[in-house]
Amino acid sequence: MLRCKYVFISAAVAASTILSASSLARTLEVGPERDLKNPSDAAVLANDGDIILIDPGDYTDCATWRANNLIIEGKGDVTVRDRACQNKAIFVISGSDVTVRAIEFAHARSTRKNGAGIRGEGTNLTVENSRFVDNENGILTGGNPQSHIIIRDSVFTENGKCDPVCAHGIYIGQIALLEVSNSIFYQQYAGHHIKSRALRTEIIGSTIKDGPVGTASYEVDIPDGGSLVLRDNLIEKGPSAENRFSAVSIGEESNANPTDELTIDRNTFFNDNATSTTFVRNMTATVAQLTGNVIQGRVVSFTGPGRTSP
Repeated sequence: MLRCKYVFISAAVAASTILSASSLARTLEVGPERDLKNPSDAAVLANDGDIILIDPGDYTDCATWRANNLIIEGKGDVTVRDRACQNKAIFVISGSDVTVRAIEFAHARSTRKNGAGIRGEGTNLTVENSRFVDNENGILTGGNPQSHIIIRDSVFTENGKCDPVCAHGIYIGQIALLEVSNSIFYQQYAGHHIKSRALRTEIIGSTIKDGPVGTASYEVDIPDGGSLVLRDNLIEKGPSAENRFSAVSIGEESNANPTDELTIDRNTFFNDNATSTTFVRNMTATVAQLTGNVIQGRVVSFTGPGRTSP
């Protein structure tokens, strides 16, 4: 009976703590006519659970977000550009469970040649309805085995650099899960559109295209192995692509991650390069399952373990 009573009291205290934290959450408004003129002003004040709303505008600024459970949202046409906090990114996000929504990140540069629109350093990050334009990296994250990165309804264009190491559209470290859906990757300059060291990577319903002048390497790079679901995407290797060997590469650096599943399903792949390319190059021991893909141009469906079906 004492044990049951102790559990009941603990649950009640926990619920009270959650409600108290929720009641303390604030909405911080940012804009030219607000007390907080720039996102960085809000970042200094933000506490766990706060909502940051940014008025339409073009902000030459960067911000480091340390609080957890934040929502950072643009209220209209919002661009944050041209600066890199900690010599890393326009937004450096060290807090966990943060959502970024409806913001454009442009022209991130670092002396390390890997300046990012967003540098994710906490656990769990969601990016929705945002744009990443002309950055060295669009999104860059380190390794965190508990972390899930979710990218939805977003656009990555004209990102990338190799000087001498490469930056990418998105470069995700050794995390638990990367989910990309309904997003556009277009005209990457050097590097890969999507590079993921996650244990599991899911790319669904997205467009990944070099276009006529993009010079990307791989469209999708899974360098350490790991499970991959690539489904319902439109993928194109363009005439100016630097890497003409393959569009999707799995395990070319190592097989450090266990590869439990390789599902390549219902994608449309165009090779607009005059040189033949491979759609999926698989360097793991796991059989890649290619089903219902539409392939056009000079293309080998796969190399390495794999099988195709209609």
